[in-house]
Amino acid sequence: MPASAALSTAPHAPAGATPLLRLRDETFDAHQLAAYNLYLTVGGGRVRMAAIEKARQSFVLLEDHALPPGGLPALAAAHDCLGRAGWHAVRLATTGGAFTLLPAALFRPGDEAAALRLHHALAPAEAAYARPHPALELVNVFAADAALADWLAATHGPAGQLLHHTSGLLAGLAHQRDAGGPRRLYLSLGHHELALVVLGSQLEYCNVFAFATAEDVLYYTVLVMQELGLNPDQDELTVWGELTHDSALFTLLRNYVRHVRFGPRPYDLFYSYRFNEVFDHRYFDLFSLHFI
Repeated sequence: MPASAALSTAPHAPAGATPLLRLRDETFDAHQLAAYNLYLTVGGGRVRMAAIEKARQSFVLLEDHALPPGGLPALAAAHDCLGRAGWHAVRLATTGGAFTLLPAALFRPGDEAAALRLHHALAPAEAAYARPHPALELVNVFAADAALADWLAATHGPAGQLLHHTSGLLAGLAHQRDAGGPRRLYLSLGHHELALVVLGSQLEYCNVFAFATAEDVLYYTVLVMQELGLNPDQDELTVWGELTHDSALFTLLRNYVRHVRFGPRPYDLFYSYRFNEVFDHRYFDLFSLHFI
């Protein structure tokens, strides 16, 4: 499948905008939102959204939009269902490196800003939030746009949950991984941002890096492998996100890491046949919001 096959335009786009991707199964009913969970990731000038039908555990909607002036609230106001209340659940994940993972036993509600202050100064428009990971016995503390959190609460009420995109990534990896498998490095590539995770019998490493070039991605990947005692000639690297089999970045990674493979979609879920237009290794962190 050529790289261009991952892009699709369709009628009924938000006013004044053409989606980067818009895939909907014929069974999706925008008048029965209570039958679906809505998952969103926001960052890098984009919002990606997916809807899963609860009864069938099947994804029936996948869209990728450039954020217009006014951000997500402006996009939602022009969208046929994004800004409407009534979804069974809404999970909105923000991207960026302003997060930290703390042992659950050491975290106290109200300490969010203090925990972030060690490596991130909150901007005037930001606030600190926390999301527990019971399965990993961790709490993800992160910074997000306070206006975005206010929009989520005002639009979707108690159904809306705000979290960091690494929460989705970690939940997906925990679900996907064989508990008895070897230590392994996982890479999730976004728009000028990559997340690297090392997972063995427990989580050993998780960090987000900004990058400008393919060489930056290679540098951070090899650096983490060296620091965590992984061997580029022996240990496997699993990759998800915004790259293709014929990209310069993938070729560069394979020149320095012998065993590189693209990861699959999250297991134990179903996907509309329309999603066949998209490579399986794309949108893993978005789909994995289902496991939170």
